[in-house]
Amino acid sequence: MENLPKDMLISGTGHQEYEMTLPTTAEAKLDRRRSEGDLDRLLTKGRAFSAEFHPFLANHLPMMLVALHRLDASDERLADYFSMYRDLHHLEPPPPSVSQIEPNNWTEALGDRSREADYRAFFAREIDRLGSGKVIANYLPRLLPGLAASATHALMRLAYGVLRWDAPEITAALGYWAATFLVLGETTGAPPITDDPAEVLIRLRNIPAFRQVETELDLLWHFMRAVSMKSEFSPVVDWLAIGPDSLKRVAQASLALYAGTMDFCALHAVTGSHWIRMIASVMPDPNLALRYFWLAIAALYPKIGFPDLPSLEMLEDWRQTPVPDWPEISATACQSDDEHDISLTFSAREEWKFYGDPLYQVVAARRLGLIS
Repeated sequence: MENLPKDMLISGTGHQEYEMTLPTTAEAKLDRRRSEGDLDRLLTKGRAFSAEFHPFLANHLPMMLVALHRLDASDERLADYFSMYRDLHHLEPPPPSVSQIEPNNWTEALGDRSREADYRAFFAREIDRLGSGKVIANYLPRLLPGLAASATHALMRLAYGVLRWDAPEITAALGYWAATFLVLGETTGAPPITDDPAEVLIRLRNIPAFRQVETELDLLWHFMRAVSMKSEFSPVVDWLAIGPDSLKRVAQASLALYAGTMDFCALHAVTGSHWIRMIASVMPDPNLALRYFWLAIAALYPKIGFPDLPSLEMLEDWRQTPVPDWPEISATACQSDDEHDISLTFSAREEWKFYGDPLYQVVAARRLGLIS
């Protein structure tokens, strides 16, 4: 692992500060050092596999190992999860190398899944030459329009790599992003319509074209791509006015959408808001990343069925729900084999730490069946 950037201490909005990369107590730090080596060994083994498995589904294994570790799963549980996930999904290596990618032609194969190994090798050389921070600064601006790559799961892998400042994982994430690059639209600088992320979604329901979306397979990124191919979707990227509180507002809208639906697609809005926040401190333009992220969520909104967001009163009622404490929620998630149970629990806990909203605890407990 490379040395961590000094600016990885992120402060919340009116709540506690916490360090994203390290626990806060001396005992926890010691325990983490003891088990970090086992985690590194599993991540190294995991990089032998492609970032996707048949049929073009995201391989969550490396991110779930990190999340389980952060949720205090034992080393034995991490090893068991590794074996279970590898065997259940028949993980395989990336396709064999086609040809070497160079800095002067690296954009020519964007979106070509057959070039995953070549892109990994390219970013490995660049990180050896420049370091992770400079590579992210140099290459991410060009990758951002394709943030929908593998239904935003390349963003997820990058966020988890940045969380540990793990150069090999950052390499794999950038290679994954480049090979699965998916543009849903590109900003033109047109005047925004609203500063409310929820309003961006609600406006889509009045456009008939989004009521009929056909895809080849029932894959999130296929659905997102099909939505983006409709001419009516092209202006959506510029609808949201981005300001100092936009990330918080996106996180709030995502949480409300998930709390009101408990939908699989809405889950990715909650976790994705966390991923955007995780990488914000190392991105040259975090506002642009947020714009393309919310565009990706807008492309999924029709798949959820154009739901209303819960009222403020309803959200406040849910916040009063008696729930188990985080250690019990985390322990329950650690026993689950479902990657989305683990992912949602980890992101919800970290967002709760940052924003202080008890609704994160409620949705995590509800997802795990700890409350109705």
